Amino acid sequence: MAKRDYYEILGVNRDASDDEIKKAYRKLAMKYHPDRNPDNPKAEESFKEAKEAYEILSDDQKRGAYDQYGHAGVDPSAGAGAAGAGFGNFSDAFGDIFGDIFGGGGGGGRRSNVYRGADLRYNMEISLEDAARGTETKIRIPVMDECETCHGSGARPGTQPVTCTTCGGHGQVRMQQGFFSVQQTCPKCHGSGKMVKDPCPTCHGGGRVKQHKTLSVKIPAGVDEGDRIRLSGEGEAGVNGGPPGDLYVVVHIKQHDIFQREGANLHCEMPISFTVAALGGEIEIPTLDGHAKMKIPAETQTGAVFRLRGKGIKPLRSSDLGDLMCHVVVETPVKLTDRQKELLREMEDINQLDSGKHSPRAKSWMTKVKDFFQ
Repeated sequence: MAKRDYYEILGVNRDASDDEIKKAYRKLAMKYHPDRNPDNPKAEESFKEAKEAYEILSDDQKRGAYDQYGHAGVDPSAGAGAAGAGFGNFSDAFGDIFGDIFGGGGGGGRRSNVYRGADLRYNMEISLEDAARGTETKIRIPVMDECETCHGSGARPGTQPVTCTTCGGHGQVRMQQGFFSVQQTCPKCHGSGKMVKDPCPTCHGGGRVKQHKTLSVKIPAGVDEGDRIRLSGEGEAGVNGGPPGDLYVVVHIKQHDIFQREGANLHCEMPISFTVAALGGEIEIPTLDGHAKMKIPAETQTGAVFRLRGKGIKPLRSSDLGDLMCHVVVETPVKLTDRQKELLREMEDINQLDSGKHSPRAKSWMTKVKDFFQ
C-alpha cells in the first residue's frame, strides 16, 4: 500500500514552520496514543504514521530530501537495489552508501537536478447549501512560479549559467581518504553542475518568484467535510523544467444555523408549542429546497423524531437522496398572563384526578423511584 503524504498525515501545509509541525504532531500523538486507545488497534497505526511523518519533517535535511523526491528521498532502502546491481570497485560501493543517495550510484555522472514542483493545499470554507447543490468559485493563492524574466535559468537575460568550477559540471564531488571514496553533492552548485555568475535581477538567481494567481474551482454537488478537489498542474512550478505540482482544495463546511449534516441525512431541532404537542396539528418546517408541512400527531412527546424522506442531501458518490430528521422539542410557555396561569392550574387539578391516565410516564417514573428506596 502506498504511503500517505507526510504533510497530509499531520494536516499542515508544505510551508509549515517547525513549530506548526511540532504542534500538529503533539495533537495527533495525544489523540492516537495506544495508552489512550487500548481497544482501538487502528489508533496505534495512526500513532506510528504520525510519528514517522514528524521524524522526517522535523529534520531539515530529511524534510528537504522529502520535498524534492517524496518518499523515495527518505527511504533508506531506495538505494539498496541500485548498489546491489553491480559496481566497478569496492570504493564505489562505499560511495553509494555514504555519499549522496540521490547521486545516481557509482557512475559519478551528473544528476539531472530536474524536480517536480511542490503540491499545494488550500482550505476552502463553503456553506451547507453550496455543498448540497454545488457551486463554482474563484480562489487566489500564492505560488512559486517560473521567473518570466530569465525563464527559470536564474541568469540575467542575455547571459547563461556556466559550468561549475568545483565539480566540472558533474553535480557531485568525490572525497578520497585512503581506502575510502565518498561521493557527495557539490557544495558550490548544489548538484546542478551549473553556476550563475550574473543573477537575474527579478528572481536573484533562484529561477522562480512568488506570485499570486486566481483560479476557478468547481465544487460538485454533495461534497462533505474534508473532501479534496485536485487541480492538476496548479501547484508550484517545477525546478529546471520539471513538471508543476498539483493543488488540493480541501472542503470545510460552515456551521449552519438550522441543520446539522450526518452523511446524506440532515438533522434539525423542531420546537413546538405545548398545545400542538398535546392536541396535534400541522406545522411548517424549513428544508434546503424551501418550506414543507408536517403533521404532528396528538400527544407527541419531546424527543420524538419525524422523518421527511428525500429532503436531505444527495452524496457525491451515491445516487440516493438522504432524509431530513426533525427532532421534536416541546417548548414550555413563558411570560404567562394571569388568565393563562389560571387555566393551567385548572388543567393540572383535572390531571391529578387521574394522573396515571393523563401522565403515564410520570406515574411510571415515580413508581420506579419508590421501588428504589424500598
